Amino acid sequence: MLENLSTEKQNMKTLNLDQLKTNEILQIMNEEDQKVAEAIKPVLPEIGEIVSGVINSFKQGGRLIYLGAGTSGRLGVLDAVECVPTFGVPKELVVGLIAGGEKAFVEAVEGAEDSIQLGQDDLKQINLSKKDFVIGIAASGRTPYVIGALDYASSIGAKTAAISCNQDAAISKHADTAVEVIPGPEVLTGSTRLKAGTAQKLILNMISTASMVGIGKVYRNLMVDVKPTNEKLEERAKRIIMEATEASNEEAEKAYIEADKHVKVAIVMILTGVAKEEALQKLQAANGFVRQTF
Repeated sequence: MLENLSTEKQNMKTLNLDQLKTNEILQIMNEEDQKVAEAIKPVLPEIGEIVSGVINSFKQGGRLIYLGAGTSGRLGVLDAVECVPTFGVPKELVVGLIAGGEKAFVEAVEGAEDSIQLGQDDLKQINLSKKDFVIGIAASGRTPYVIGALDYASSIGAKTAAISCNQDAAISKHADTAVEVIPGPEVLTGSTRLKAGTAQKLILNMISTASMVGIGKVYRNLMVDVKPTNEKLEERAKRIIMEATEASNEEAEKAYIEADKHVKVAIVMILTGVAKEEALQKLQAANGFVRQTF
């Protein structure tokens, strides 16, 4: 029942929210938001299990699949989309599914989250395989769409995880690994786009970033596979080369051009003193890890 969920309980600090001054509302929201990161700390071991599973899936040629409804689904889609320019991966590697399809990203699709069958169908539509890793996201922890998807994923042998913001969440029982982070009642009762949404966003950031580090998409703390798709990213790409190699701006730009604007290749060229083709061979032998090329 909804009334038993921590995400649906009233926050005692904001019982008179409608009578507070703007600065008082903002102060309370800021104080409540600070609780989110602390609430995640106890579940770091479970998040670590998920990251290990995702890395293993990637190494087998599998994908990371996020799915959810409403805010949870949108956060999954957002994280998936951002992986492409940040880590230079194909859009098929990290997939975000939202109950009701793309239309649901900008407007509610009535009844979509209540369908167990729809969750299964969406995974079938993308040809889910046992190599993939499926993460179901639901603040309430009870969304039928997510439960249906997790059950289908398990039935074909894919590894699964559930992320919720309530204790003893229903979706936890349908996943190999369960993350239950309890950020507490929302400032605006039941509005899980607030603290619950922030918690989910932080966790998804952890999963995708740590997983990409685990497959060689990062050198030191630099985005060496960044896709320079606009002027800002072009400049960032050159700066990354300079920071990774201590090369001058001129040296970095020369290598960048010779490497056909592949940042990682340019870095290896400078660090090892080889031409583009040999740098590519070194990276291939090192499975994409820059540090293992020298």
